[in-house]
Amino acid sequence: MRPALVALALGWATAGSAQEGAPVTLDFRAAQQRLVERSDAVEAQNAHLRSLSAQEAATRTLRRPDVDVDIQLLDYQKTLILPLGSFTAAAASLGLPDRLRFQTERSSTRPIATATLPIYTGGQIPATQAGARAQVAQAKADLALTVEGQLLQLTQAYFGQQLAERALAVRRDVLTGLERHASDAAKLEQERFISRAQRLQAEVARDDAAREYEKAISDLASANAVLAGLLRAPSGVRPASPLAVNSAPLPPRDTYLAGALEAHPQLERFRAIEDQAQAGLDLQRAKTRPTVYGFAQYNFDREESLLTDPDWSVGVGVKYKLLSGLGRREMVEAARETRNQAQAGRREAETQILIGVTKFHNEAEAARRRFLLLDSSLASAEENLRLQTLSYHEQQATSLDVIDAELGLGKARLQRAQAANDYIQALAQLLNASGRMNELPDYLARADRVIP
Repeated sequence: MRPALVALALGWATAGSAQEGAPVTLDFRAAQQRLVERSDAVEAQNAHLRSLSAQEAATRTLRRPDVDVDIQLLDYQKTLILPLGSFTAAAASLGLPDRLRFQTERSSTRPIATATLPIYTGGQIPATQAGARAQVAQAKADLALTVEGQLLQLTQAYFGQQLAERALAVRRDVLTGLERHASDAAKLEQERFISRAQRLQAEVARDDAAREYEKAISDLASANAVLAGLLRAPSGVRPASPLAVNSAPLPPRDTYLAGALEAHPQLERFRAIEDQAQAGLDLQRAKTRPTVYGFAQYNFDREESLLTDPDWSVGVGVKYKLLSGLGRREMVEAARETRNQAQAGRREAETQILIGVTKFHNEAEAARRRFLLLDSSLASAEENLRLQTLSYHEQQATSLDVIDAELGLGKARLQRAQAANDYIQALAQLLNASGRMNELPDYLARADRVIP
């Protein structure tokens, strides 16, 4: 599942902007694919992953020799003093000093190739390589977290627009019903069947419904802008996957807990951070040990070389730092505490994931049950409006009774749509908390109760 998300990852609009072209019709699975392909946040994490992967590849050759070519152009002066030794007496008889002094000034080119091969580094190379691999693992986990976060945001925007469309439809139906009621009230007042106060009540309710309708239009325009911007679709997006609920209960909570603790990208991220901290501790320990290296040097210009320069040389060296201005014990202790911090962070992440899975599982189940229980409320509200409308025409009910019934039906329809959206959002949070966000389209495909 996690590699699938990473593989998927590797692989602005307002309501008025829809006039620029036809809105793009996308089901939720296609919307997910489009988001991952076009998200700049995902691309940024991809670039970061590619960068760290290249750096990790560079550490694989640390055991190879370093070969340097050093070419120097020199102006130098060289003084040689030659003691005469046993010839001192003979030189004195000839008036010569007891030692000869020679001095020369010249220019020369000094081309030298030097090769250095690490033989024993105290563990610095393995620690560096392990740290680089852990950085790549963290980048992959960060990419998966970014993808899941973007998919969660998409869920909120995609079905938020669906909810806004349903709310607009309900507000429009309520307004239509109250406009019809206000028109009937005006006729009944002219025929003196109802009072002026009842007619005014109908008109006030109609105007309130008109204001709610205008607000629903604005809310839908905002929802359109959010979804279109998220999916980089200037002409707008028309969601094809409706609000829906699966009437069957969700699998037990432990089903999600097991997967969360095994493959959640947040835990993978903390494990990678822990591995980096361990590599940092190993590296600091390695710096307290001696290093052994082999070396070779070759002089390409022996005629103009300095007297102290060999034609070639090979050898083995041992290097150990006796004193350092930076406390090595303290650096080891600091690295150890960094590792402890990473371990504590991983344990805290496990606790938060367990809490999140439990919380969102309960919320999803509560929303599912609430949705099913609203069936009776919706049926009751529809029947009540029918009866109140008939009673009103027969002077057996007041205008307020009809208004309350109309508003009650609209409320029941909105509550039902809201419950369906709550179910989907809680389900998305549950899957996100358990590291299974890519399974949401499969859950939606199994939903058997659809909001028309």
